[in-house]
Amino acid sequence: MLDLSTLNPPQREAVTTTEGPLLVLAGAGSGKTRVIVHRIAHLVLDHGVPAWRILAVTFTNRAAGEMKERLDRLVPGAARDLAVGTFHSTCARLLRRHSKELGLSRDFAIYDDGDQKAMISRVLKDLSLDEKRIPPKMVAAIINQAKNEMQGPEDVPLTGLDAERIREVFREYEKRMGKANALDFGDLIYQMVRALEANEALRMQLAGRFAHLLVDEFQDTNAIQLELVKLLVNEQRNVCVVGDDDQSIYGWRGAEVGNILAFESIFGGAKIVKLEENYRSRSAILTVANEA
Repeated sequence: MLDLSTLNPPQREAVTTTEGPLLVLAGAGSGKTRVIVHRIAHLVLDHGVPAWRILAVTFTNRAAGEMKERLDRLVPGAARDLAVGTFHSTCARLLRRHSKELGLSRDFAIYDDGDQKAMISRVLKDLSLDEKRIPPKMVAAIINQAKNEMQGPEDVPLTGLDAERIREVFREYEKRMGKANALDFGDLIYQMVRALEANEALRMQLAGRFAHLLVDEFQDTNAIQLELVKLLVNEQRNVCVVGDDDQSIYGWRGAEVGNILAFESIFGGAKIVKLEENYRSRSAILTVANEA
């Protein structure tokens, strides 16, 4: 049995509520990572859930690494089998694992921002378009945002004199990425969501494999990340999301704080647990911060 005596009552409630959808509202310094790690350990030790049947998703490799380190201290060896990573790394892993079913080459390359802009620059040059008028950085932003919204070249709501030229660049960029056997960062989630929507057998397979889904920093998810979560949740709806509805640091890349506010309506009957005790800051500091 896992020792939960070091957790306060709300933390303990969040850890032991293992069935159905759960929203954990965790303010700054309230021990959210502690709750996530103890929840995973509780599932493994007290409920007999194999670590490989738990998927934990966060936003940075650092956070994923910290999660595994903490879990290994609580349940030695469990972290080795735990499926944990960022949204992008999780999708990359799944795309490679199921590449044959999805019509992808298992050895596809992943283009970073620099690779993406270089490809766009080559497309602009070959189409005799001026980079000063249509900057690669701008086109990359349009393409990335389109994929966050599950849009293709014809769906992007562009206006102005260069709208059709940008669509042409987008179309040619996608063709060349296919020929290069490459995916950009936006493609990793976009292609995974498209695959799950089009292939019900694959969706059921993955939803069945992951008995429990945990998502950290849920307030920073965007539209396509929310869609991925919905597609991966199993029939028992064992999804736990943790976040702070007062914070959203990734608004610039399409984060929707509305995702956390709408969690109850998206997953009907969801339980909500609030972690309100702060372990980092003195009360006076918190008072000033909350009034700012």
